[in-house]
Amino acid sequence: MSETPGPAAGRRLGWILALLALAQLIYSLDLNIVFVALPEIGADLGFPGQTQQLVVSAYVVFAGGFLLLGGRAADLLGRRRVFVLALAVYAVSSLAGGLAASPEVIIVARAVQGVGGALLLPSTLSLINTLFPEGARRNRALAVWGGAGASGLTIGALLGGVLTESLGWPAVFYVNVPLAGFAALAALAVIPRDPARGRRRRFDLPGSLTVTGGTTLLVFALVEGPELGWASPLVTGALVLAAALLALFTVIETRSADPLMPFRLFGNRSLSVGTTVTFVYMATFGVLPYFLTVLMQSVHGYSALQTGLAFLVPSLAIATGTQLGERLATRIGTRTTLLIGFAIGAAGTAGLAFGFDADAGYGLLAPGLVVSGVGQGIVWTAMWIAAAAGSAPHEQGVANGIASTALNLGNAIGLAVFTALAEIGTGGRTGQALREATAHGDFLVVLLTAAGMAAGLLVVRALPRRPPLTGEAEPEPARLPV
Repeated sequence: MSETPGPAAGRRLGWILALLALAQLIYSLDLNIVFVALPEIGADLGFPGQTQQLVVSAYVVFAGGFLLLGGRAADLLGRRRVFVLALAVYAVSSLAGGLAASPEVIIVARAVQGVGGALLLPSTLSLINTLFPEGARRNRALAVWGGAGASGLTIGALLGGVLTESLGWPAVFYVNVPLAGFAALAALAVIPRDPARGRRRRFDLPGSLTVTGGTTLLVFALVEGPELGWASPLVTGALVLAAALLALFTVIETRSADPLMPFRLFGNRSLSVGTTVTFVYMATFGVLPYFLTVLMQSVHGYSALQTGLAFLVPSLAIATGTQLGERLATRIGTRTTLLIGFAIGAAGTAGLAFGFDADAGYGLLAPGLVVSGVGQGIVWTAMWIAAAAGSAPHEQGVANGIASTALNLGNAIGLAVFTALAEIGTGGRTGQALREATAHGDFLVVLLTAAGMAAGLLVVRALPRRPPLTGEAEPEPARLPV
């Protein structure tokens, strides 16, 4: 049995957790921070309206495509090394984005940011899952980390609005430079050195290239399909090539002695169900900030600052839900907690839909934002607890890469499907007629996301039942290496 660490080691774990939460906040902020700045970016750099979405898409595409590679890198190269590298990539690419004077430069900068995100998310998760033992203490750590991440999805819109209104759109990029730079330097001081490698393992270059290429092309097709049209040669070509590369990846992995993604990992029901839940989460809860931004700016005419401030209510609700999720998971089990979270989220989101009206004010949105946000926070914490359970320490990186890839694919597929549905009936309309049609389309979409959350209840039922943890049975804290 390991010894309980003294106060100094406990404080060090606290500083590590604070740093990992900051890194997750940086990652989550960048998913949404540019939404409210897009009109200003387009006007300043000469973006046609239909291509402004590439600023968002470039990040999503490359973050989703490189996640498995990022997880493998964390396992083989060292979690601290990859964590610091990811933050350095973030800082440099963010500086380039803020200095961009052309659409091409800002799109490339966002793509490189996405690669940084693909390195950061699995390395951060694997650090939590190896430094904090499975059980109540890991649940608490994931709640702190999850609170930063889930809130970041909406705080991104708030911060983006404030920065764009007061300092101009480059500030949404510059804000990452000191944050990521500080986190990288702090990591070298507080996170333990990576242990010496044991047996030599291969990077599985064929598997890495095929899955990264295939996933990147798949996310690209899903993101650009609604913009370019599903019959576009570029979109259909990307889908065909993605299918071919992913099929080749499957063949390579079944024949590899040291595969990038061992398929036996899916025999862990917690990982397989947790991965499915991350997909459902991001395809439903994860798309709501986008449609809320459309409602506030395109229908109600909110400024960037007003839109950002409107996201303060759901941010607080989500942060509350993440902490509630940890307490519930520890006391009544992860499975029951996820069922509660999805039920609350579905009810709150159904209520939220009735605020999507061209003549409705923010007061009609607020109750749904609160209830849906609490459910969102509960699910966010509990789904990572489920996905982390049962995987060996040396495979935590790739296990988290699998769950994180599902998260990004859920976001891409959810936005592709729901954006297409929301735009039905808006063609050829202008002025008040366009605003009413946009609000109606978003109303239907938000109801469909609520139905998707209800479907999440069926997915969660496949999760293994685990007894709740008690204080007496709680695992001891991990000992930090010297």
